[in-house]
Amino acid sequence: MQRVVTTALEEGKETKEAPTPFRTAQPSRSFPLRLLQFFLVFLIFGLCASMVSMYMIRHFGIHNKNLMMPLIQSSSCYKPCFKEKASVESWIRPPPSLLHSMNDTELFWRATFVPAIKDYPYHRVPRIAFMFLTKGPLPLATIWERFFKGHEDLYSIYVHSPPSYNDEFSPSSAFYRRQIPSQPTEWGTMSMCDSERRLLANAMLDLSNEYFILLSESCIPIQNFTTVYNYVSQSQHSFMGSFDEPGPYGRGRYNEHMAPLINLEDWRKGPQWFEVNRELAVRIVQDRDYYPKFRDFCKPHTCYVDEHYFQTMLTINTPHLLANRSLTYVDWSRGGAHPVTFVKQDIEEEFFRKILQQHTCSYNGQPSSLCFLFARKFAPDAINAILDIASKALGI
Repeated sequence: MQRVVTTALEEGKETKEAPTPFRTAQPSRSFPLRLLQFFLVFLIFGLCASMVSMYMIRHFGIHNKNLMMPLIQSSSCYKPCFKEKASVESWIRPPPSLLHSMNDTELFWRATFVPAIKDYPYHRVPRIAFMFLTKGPLPLATIWERFFKGHEDLYSIYVHSPPSYNDEFSPSSAFYRRQIPSQPTEWGTMSMCDSERRLLANAMLDLSNEYFILLSESCIPIQNFTTVYNYVSQSQHSFMGSFDEPGPYGRGRYNEHMAPLINLEDWRKGPQWFEVNRELAVRIVQDRDYYPKFRDFCKPHTCYVDEHYFQTMLTINTPHLLANRSLTYVDWSRGGAHPVTFVKQDIEEEFFRKILQQHTCSYNGQPSSLCFLFARKFAPDAINAILDIASKALGI
């Protein structure tokens, strides 16, 4: 029988609803919902317990092993997942190879990581990083090999040569595989300072390196290693030549567009070849203020950036840390844009005696006759003559 229901609005009178036919009972829909809620609560509880156990294992270690045992036993993953071998060695160990894929931005950022606590929690023997900025081969390597021999724990070597050049040193050589990733370098341009900063940054990756000496392929040592190490490590200053020269080759190279960061009275000139400690090395590598000024306003033919950039910047910021002289002897007596190149005919005992004994300087505030530890420029053909008299004349 069809059920018809009308409303009072339609009929204008009160109506009665027809009896409801019998309906079959349906299962409650709330049961699956409650099951899902229970499952979610259980899942959240499990995740919370896991996070708490992870936190306590990480931050309280094995001392709370008994307290954490029930949680640890609930999952066999905890021990292998969070077991890690962390030690001081993993932080202080130098890179196994000098080759890496970092660009300069990444390298400089990584190199300037500095320990805030200077009391090292291990036996640290400070090393000297000898950094060679070369045009290719190292024709005077033999005298350096003799110089380094027997002092392997006190030095590191880094070579920046053209990217296309590959050295051919034997595995027994101190220079074996000591080339760093490099970029083309052009004399007198900012690329020269880029190469020097690149050498510093690569050497700084080894925390044992405390002193950094920049050399060229035409440099030789004129003191034995022990003398060099003691002289550098016991000095109260770093050896960066920096002086105010009023003439056209000094203040005459200043560009007024460098002001107000760099004013004329701040402008300094000095030799390219330097020795700096780690504190100054960090300042050189991390610089972002002075670099653009020298890059943009110290151009070749009117200004040679490698003679002014580090010298000016460090004199402005840390003048008390500079000895204001270089450790590398150079002869400018013949004039010109480049110093004298010494050939085999120049190499005599008297030649070295004049360099070693006829100069005076200040060392730790006291007058000294020991002023130079290295010398340049020596031609490749001078090496045999140097080796012949090195033992007697230089103690090497």
